[in-house]
Amino acid sequence: MSTSEKHPELLKALEEIVGAAYLYIGDDRVAPFVTDWTRRFGGPCLAVVRPGSVDEISQVLRACAAAGVPVLPQGGNTGLVGGSVPAASGGQPPVIISLLRLTELGEVDELSGQVTVGAGATLGEVQRHAVRSGWRYGVDLAARDSATIGGTVATNAGGIHVIAHGMTRAQVVGIEAVLADGSVITHLSGMLKDNTGYDLAALLCGSEGTLGVITAVRVRLHRPLGRTTVSLIGVGSYSEALELMSRAGVASDSNAPGSRLLAAEVIDAPSMDLVCAVADLPWPLEQRWPIVVLLEVVDGGDGSGLPLDESADAVVAFDAADQLRLWAYRERQAEAYGTTGVVHKLDVSVPLPELAACADELVALINTLPDVETFGIFGHLADGNMHVEIVGPAADDLRVDLAVLECVARYGGSISAEHGVGRAKAADLHLCRSAAEIAAMRAIKGALDPQRLMNPGVLFV
Repeated sequence: MSTSEKHPELLKALEEIVGAAYLYIGDDRVAPFVTDWTRRFGGPCLAVVRPGSVDEISQVLRACAAAGVPVLPQGGNTGLVGGSVPAASGGQPPVIISLLRLTELGEVDELSGQVTVGAGATLGEVQRHAVRSGWRYGVDLAARDSATIGGTVATNAGGIHVIAHGMTRAQVVGIEAVLADGSVITHLSGMLKDNTGYDLAALLCGSEGTLGVITAVRVRLHRPLGRTTVSLIGVGSYSEALELMSRAGVASDSNAPGSRLLAAEVIDAPSMDLVCAVADLPWPLEQRWPIVVLLEVVDGGDGSGLPLDESADAVVAFDAADQLRLWAYRERQAEAYGTTGVVHKLDVSVPLPELAACADELVALINTLPDVETFGIFGHLADGNMHVEIVGPAADDLRVDLAVLECVARYGGSISAEHGVGRAKAADLHLCRSAAEIAAMRAIKGALDPQRLMNPGVLFV
């Protein structure tokens, strides 16, 4: 019996809830929803449903709970750790709940600087909606036009402006979600002072679909910061990169008291070579450097906040077009590595004082691992977040993954900086979380999802 032939009564109920047009059954129709962006993770599902309202989602969850069938919430499916797609084997195939129809953009509240948006709205749509009202949303990342707000909240996404505004959790002031039993929780007032018990919005942020289905989010907005300067600067080591970053945003003289670091990114030479080849970009600096640092500083657009001296090998951009050109070297990294085949993408972070030593050890370590054809490191220097990209080992060969994660753990780091734990790292959670912490998280999961139907296999093995 094929997967789509199982649970005929449930499938009939789902069709009655969302309509035949929004119930996808069969390998061809569900194909875009069952494999993630990395092409390393994916598996079968019973069906894909695309509900158009909170009430429909509630009915879907109640029907699945009655049938004992697991559910998997999905946004833009841009994840890198298998958290938004079914498991390859083992367990019962889930019903995937796609949130892509929940795209409502509420009116910007000018008094509070907040807006309520549907979980299926993309990050880019929310950013542009805020800009039209004279505000900006504090989270930004390269997948802005495909990643959804619900997905970024479910994974507590970071991105390029964490140093200025914090992770996604810092932007969330209210949430609406449907729990495993179909009950709806709504707390979207956005009041900054509301000391009435547990912060369910913060709890659901980063829960990776294991506690409920996020349907709407109220987020804080920020006023535009002013004109910025973007630069690419060559340095000889990660230690030099960190020292350079520490001086960025500090006014070089009394005429620039408002300098502020907005972003600090790092790209190693192999990653720069690859993006130049794939995106047909020229090497931007006069010399070839082991490390290139990208800095964006709010300084009135005059470059006064950049920590540069006459000997620096750097290129500086003041206008928007040139800044986008420099950002392309960083933002097209994932695209560039994607052209090389299946990539082992390790999203990790370490305390800033340990970053240089950890990065140096990772480079030496990966050079000794079997089957590695090429690798590189890029990422968010300001918050200690490194994206380690490794090409060569088979998709299901986890030896290289474990070696990297164990190295990071030795430096007191995290095995997931911003993409979540998903299925890929569930077995390794103990490397950065104590047994007591994991037990507490399991207890929360059990309380809200006693049947263990919400995204099973994600976060916990």
